[in-house]
Amino acid sequence: MAGGKETPRQKMIGMMYLVLTALLALNVSKQILKGYITVNESMEKSKQALIANNKRVIEAFENTINGNPAAKPYFDKAKEAMAKIDEVYKYIDVLKKNVIEKCEGWQSGGDTAKLRYLTKIDDYDIPSYELIGSDAANPEKKPNSALELQDKLNNLVNTLTNMIDNMQKEKSTKFMDDDYNSLKKKIQSIKPVDSGAEEDGIKLTWPVENFYHLPMAAVVTNLNKMQADLKNLEAELLQIFSGASGKLAIKFDKLSAKVIAPSSYIQAGQPYKADIFLAASSSQLADPSMMEVIVGVDSAQAVSGNLSNGTKVPVVDGMGKYEVGTGGQGLQEYKGVIKFKKPDGSYEYYPFRAEYMVAAPATAVEPEKMNVFYIGVPNPVMVSAAGVSPTDLQVSISGGGGKIVPKGAGKYEVTVTTPGECQISVSARTKDGVKPQGPPKKFRVKRIPDPVAKVGGRSGNVEMKKVELSSIGGVIADLPGFDFDAKFVVTQFELSAVIKGQLKSVVCSGNQLSAEARNILSQAGVGSKIFFENVKAKGPDGTIRNIPGVIIKVK
Repeated sequence: MAGGKETPRQKMIGMMYLVLTALLALNVSKQILKGYITVNESMEKSKQALIANNKRVIEAFENTINGNPAAKPYFDKAKEAMAKIDEVYKYIDVLKKNVIEKCEGWQSGGDTAKLRYLTKIDDYDIPSYELIGSDAANPEKKPNSALELQDKLNNLVNTLTNMIDNMQKEKSTKFMDDDYNSLKKKIQSIKPVDSGAEEDGIKLTWPVENFYHLPMAAVVTNLNKMQADLKNLEAELLQIFSGASGKLAIKFDKLSAKVIAPSSYIQAGQPYKADIFLAASSSQLADPSMMEVIVGVDSAQAVSGNLSNGTKVPVVDGMGKYEVGTGGQGLQEYKGVIKFKKPDGSYEYYPFRAEYMVAAPATAVEPEKMNVFYIGVPNPVMVSAAGVSPTDLQVSISGGGGKIVPKGAGKYEVTVTTPGECQISVSARTKDGVKPQGPPKKFRVKRIPDPVAKVGGRSGNVEMKKVELSSIGGVIADLPGFDFDAKFVVTQFELSAVIKGQLKSVVCSGNQLSAEARNILSQAGVGSKIFFENVKAKGPDGTIRNIPGVIIKVK
């Protein structure tokens, strides 16, 4: 191998030596790459363990929110931070897959957990070109490159740092100082940093140190380590966030069974509904300074300190005992806030609103055989339903050609046109829709009874002195004992009498005596009879009826 002229045999021996040396070097390289494979597989297992653990922590964290409202702001921020970390984590997955597929071929699938089964794990040209480019001194900033990854990691560090700095300024998301400082250091640990060293005239920047002229096995292992670091940061973040919220928690150590029903008054046919549950309270709330229940104010007034219009409710075992007189009727509403003192000394206000119905004491008496509507007159009815405001009632009628018109405050007027039966249905508007208030009520529909004719204020067979006959002006139709305001008008009648042995008769139109009829009356002598017959009367329903007449005996 030294200078000088060599025989062909010597040249062949020298060439074989070079090949042997290369083979030995290649064998060493493969052994080293196997070390990378072992480390990579360990990284994969660590990542999966961290992912599973972080999932359990975030689920447990979420389950504490209902019992510890102070945990929610920390939980929301934790979820936001996890989403930012996951973006970079998935981006690194893309880089790994891209490098493997470019080295192995598009059919490999890019599964980094099976690195030992790949054939091109010693290829350092393709990973360098894909992530750095052709010039290590000037790495290319292109999609899926080392420089793009560096930017994403820097942006993640800045985003998370700003997040916890802002959280530290708010009472609801403040950390203990040690936790805050520890978290900031952990975030900075994933920040890409250049070493500043040089090698063979090339400045060792972060992209060059991690990806340039390294075999594919080393590049994939480095990317997996970065993912493991991200999951470690996520675990630290979850631990500190959940721990911070726990330091502000109230321990609810008292349980009691409660039943809450939308209404304790249920009509027949309606279902009874109730929520049955365990209510949690805390022995810490026995201290009056820990909790106040104030009725008559809203949360905005409470936060501003304007509580003068409110009324404090006694608190027993962590529950406000509200009691108030019920004077007015109808739907009654009230509102208020629960003023809750947190362990850090600040106050939280929880608004509430409720309503209840006040009904007047009432007795209902319903005759079973007297439910009648009369044709031709307005039939007044009162409609009510216990526990329901009159304004929330819906009343309808069917049958009998009926119509029903509201007249205010539970009063209605019914008009009917056809004899037979009708039904009144009553429903109530509720928050769950329109609910029937019992079965429909049946009513008979009848015509108004026939009136009787009256002459001189008398009906039937009557006696009158002759001098009284001059005061008779005509015939009227009367409904004795009928309570409705129903008027019948006489449209025609016939007057007849025997005068000096001769029957005289006259038909009068309307209800007044004609001149001829008055003449007959004036000639009637003592002992004679005067007949008011064929009396016709028009009722309020428009029909003409023949009604009994009046017979007068003159005395």
